[in-house]
Amino acid sequence: MNTLEKMTENDKFAKHVGVRLLEVSKGYAKAELTIDERHLNGLGIAHGGAIFTLADLVFAAASNSRGTDAVAININISYFKAEREGRLTAEANEISLNHKLATYSIFVFNEAGEKIAAMQGTAFRKSLRQ
Repeated sequence: MNTLEKMTENDKFAKHVGVRLLEVSKGYAKAELTIDERHLNGLGIAHGGAIFTLADLVFAAASNSRGTDAVAININISYFKAEREGRLTAEANEISLNHKLATYSIFVFNEAGEKIAAMQGTAFRKSLRQ
């Protein structure tokens, strides 16, 4: 089972929220989320937790794309623009990799291609998969 299949099948929360993983390659991942009523907060805009979940899934997929189990040890996110509807896309790119740590830059875009959030995540690389 490849990383795309494994992440799609095993991440029950992302699946529940409606995040769809589109692409995974070494050090990279892309996913999307179509905003609906369940994603809105009390102000009627996309909940920060929904946006975070989208960004977190691509971070997880990219950091696990090299055959080594990896878990988040630090994540920072900034929100730039509120969205009420439409499709959001997130992309993760590896910016640093060594034996134990890997760092990723993640951007979330709206349908117009505008950045609505940026995340940076560091993953601890646990062990080689068998």
